[in-house]
Amino acid sequence: MLLKDILKEIPVTGTYDGNIEIADIIYDSRNGKPDTIFVCISGFQTDGHKYAMDAYEKGVRVFAVEKKVELPEDAVVLHTESTRKFLALASANFFGRPAEKLFTIAVTGTKGKTSTCYMMKSIFEASGKKVGIMGNIGIFYGDTVVHLNNNTPESFEIHKHLRGMVDAGCDMMIMEASSQGLMMDRTYGIQYDVGLFTNLSPDHIGAFEHKDFDEYLTSKKKLFFQCKHGFANIDNEHFSRMTEGVPCPITTFSMINDADFRATDPKFTTGENCLQTEFTCLEKTASGVEKTLIDLNIPGYFTIYNAIGAISVARRFGVPYPAIQEGLKKTFVKGRMEIVPIYKNYTVIIDYAHNEVSVQSLFETIKIYNPKRIISVFGCGGNRSKLRRAPMGEIIAKNSDISIVTSDNSRFERIEDIVQDILVGVHRTNKEYVVIYDRKEAIHHAIDIAKKGDVILLIGKGHEDYEDIEGVKRPFSERQIVLDYVAEKDRQQATN
Repeated sequence: MLLKDILKEIPVTGTYDGNIEIADIIYDSRNGKPDTIFVCISGFQTDGHKYAMDAYEKGVRVFAVEKKVELPEDAVVLHTESTRKFLALASANFFGRPAEKLFTIAVTGTKGKTSTCYMMKSIFEASGKKVGIMGNIGIFYGDTVVHLNNNTPESFEIHKHLRGMVDAGCDMMIMEASSQGLMMDRTYGIQYDVGLFTNLSPDHIGAFEHKDFDEYLTSKKKLFFQCKHGFANIDNEHFSRMTEGVPCPITTFSMINDADFRATDPKFTTGENCLQTEFTCLEKTASGVEKTLIDLNIPGYFTIYNAIGAISVARRFGVPYPAIQEGLKKTFVKGRMEIVPIYKNYTVIIDYAHNEVSVQSLFETIKIYNPKRIISVFGCGGNRSKLRRAPMGEIIAKNSDISIVTSDNSRFERIEDIVQDILVGVHRTNKEYVVIYDRKEAIHHAIDIAKKGDVILLIGKGHEDYEDIEGVKRPFSERQIVLDYVAEKDRQQATN
């Protein structure tokens, strides 16, 4: 593609030949090669401007910068106010502005993003649409499967996969818009057809994330300034701040307050190896209120919020209730209230809950079904906010009969230090607990002590199939660990 086409409608200064042929856009100097643009991005830990000369030595001759760089005279240096915004706009142009060729939905919030996205995917697919999805679990469309390090990938990756979705014949794209993704302009320039807000509570606040709650909220709110239609949970205490002054119309959903869409009469029942949820959806229409019974195979009170949010979007864009009912009935979200099929007299559930709101919601959900005991296996991630560790420890210990404190992606921190931070909260409860640093052994111990009617909660990793320790990701599937250990115990029992 010609440089002038990549730079279309992007404000830059500098002398350049617009007819230079560009084969790729890069933002990591290690990928430097001739016929590419190197975009120098300033990050939390590294600054791409420091590596401009490294990219030059690999053959790069076109650079986008927001700071002064020293390069040989034959380098083309394009100055821009923000290289992050430049990368987003240039990537969109490079891939032919694929977002404009899809119906696009973005979901933001502290919890419920992934589940809401997958509910909408299932609903729209039941109505005949071909849907690509992008978020915490990964990117999926056609035959493409990509696992992510971030809920919201870098802007170049977003547009690359939007192009892939268009080429694969997708009608729609649904994605999670994280607070950091919005703050760091990974979604900059995309005008979403729909932006949905699930809820908000203090989270992701720390040295490597947001400096305070105000910055966290403001980052989330950016979504409503780049979408045509907004959908929001009116029950959340931060609803007013999130929606005040936004330019798009807002459709509301609720379980408590008057809203455009409201879920009422929740019922929670136990089925074969599953926990079921039922509610009535009330939709305000021009002729009155339309009532529809909704069944879910995913348990829990907050699941209803996710469902009513997904329903509100689907209905506003013409999806009939039979397709909504079918889609929600089929929805499965890996690692979100995932019941492991061991068919024992106790239950093992894997859930991604990794902040105070999520774990409190998890326990409220489980207690609805009256388990004999709750055995919780959990840890906290390294190089993430330390502020959540003691509260997590306290909430989990308080709501569990037995807590097993263990590892959870310690990254570059010592597991022992993370556990000590967690135990500050655990010790506030005087509840039974044990520390087992090896997470696999912790899971085995939980199974060993489980009795009839118990629920084992494996908290924090959810869909993840790895452990991240000292920068190395090792294979680690909680589901498979449970299945293998239960099978081993069965074999041992059969031979005795």
